[in-house]
Amino acid sequence: MEFNWRESNFYKYYAEKAELAEEVFEELEPYFSFREVAHHHYLLREGEVSRYTFFVESGLLQSFSLDEKGGEHILQFAPENWIVSDRAGQYFNKPSDFYIKAIEPSIVVFIQQEFMEKASKESNAFACFMESSLQRNIYMQQQRINSLLAMTAKERYLLFMDMYPSLLQRVPQWMIASYLGITPESLSRVRRELLMESGRKKGD
Repeated sequence: MEFNWRESNFYKYYAEKAELAEEVFEELEPYFSFREVAHHHYLLREGEVSRYTFFVESGLLQSFSLDEKGGEHILQFAPENWIVSDRAGQYFNKPSDFYIKAIEPSIVVFIQQEFMEKASKESNAFACFMESSLQRNIYMQQQRINSLLAMTAKERYLLFMDMYPSLLQRVPQWMIASYLGITPESLSRVRRELLMESGRKKGD
């Protein structure tokens, strides 16, 4: 699809956060492309080797695995300006254990690994940003593991609301429950409890 990257969220994201100059973007243009992705379309399936990092220009993606019974276990949601990838393929040339799928009609930037490598060589600021992003991602994964192991369902939901405030009206309840590692019934109880607490606070 034809897309003016100079007007894109993708360009603004790396220009503002990683100080990547327009002339560097011009040099790296062969290493990224904008694609329209239909609702329910898979960008990656289990067993495939991923070669791309995906930047969500608009829409919504999810990363998940399937158990033996076909149940989804959602690892990540990626709304606008979020990035999702599978490091097994990119860095180790290994087949993925996960799926990445659009759960809304989306525009996604397919970023080749060469983009990251060449941008890091061209710009120290970009290299520092990528290092910071990696450390932040590791921290978030640690927090997610801790939430699944040590937090109550209510605490997990409050953390989800803080991380993904825009998704509460965009994502089905069963998907949120899958991400939290609880049943939809447990999520309904948590939401009722929070609603009652909010009502009591307003009445005080």
